[in-house]
Amino acid sequence: MEHDPTDPIHQFQINRIVPIRIGDWDFSFTNSALFMVLTVAITAAFLYYTTRGRGLVPSRGQSVTELTYEFTANMLRDAAGPAGMRFFPFVFSIFMFVLVANLLGMFPYFFTVTSHLIVTFALAMLVIGVVIVYGLMKHGLHWFKLFVPPDVPAMLLPLVVLIEIVSFISRPVSLSVRLFANMLAGHITLKVFAGFVFSLGTLGALGILGAILPLLMVVALTALEFLVAALQAYVFAVLTCMYLNDAIHPGH
Repeated sequence: MEHDPTDPIHQFQINRIVPIRIGDWDFSFTNSALFMVLTVAITAAFLYYTTRGRGLVPSRGQSVTELTYEFTANMLRDAAGPAGMRFFPFVFSIFMFVLVANLLGMFPYFFTVTSHLIVTFALAMLVIGVVIVYGLMKHGLHWFKLFVPPDVPAMLLPLVVLIEIVSFISRPVSLSVRLFANMLAGHITLKVFAGFVFSLGTLGALGILGAILPLLMVVALTALEFLVAALQAYVFAVLTCMYLNDAIHPGH
């Protein structure tokens, strides 16, 4: 059955491309998996082809890559200090994945993998997992000082420690929901206004005239969504840097 072209939810539907079932487990290759593979492939290809020459006078592509490299490096140094640079490949990979995935989702008939909570939550849990594992490997049990702020009165210490623990546990939730909600809401809003244009355009000359305002809104929202796509990748990366700082310097 054909779907309604004005349906704003259909764009988030996951479809099996290559069905793979092993017992009760479903390992099917879906449109979501396809666009995650495309995201990695496009990112890797762009970085490789723009840096393979490494000329003294950089090309436009090389300049973009170098600016992205410096932008991420400065962001990591500002948040976690020089010691944080050991995590540069990790932060750069996450930043580029989220950025390219967000931008790919802006093209018609493409799939936005970051509009699914399971994807953003997996990325957030990866970040928190790295923070916990590295923090314990580097500092041992002293890493738990992260939850004990200095100079807190003994009477208030249990309450403050509880607040710190709850705050830490909520990090993957807030990190994942922020990216997921922004991408989901933006794409739904864009599709709703595009649906208005489509519906009004079927009503003849008067409808086409009435579709001008929604069309202008679609253009404006598209520009805004490109900005949000880049901004959300930056926010995800900068919060990752701040959380990694807690693994490197657990003291407040």
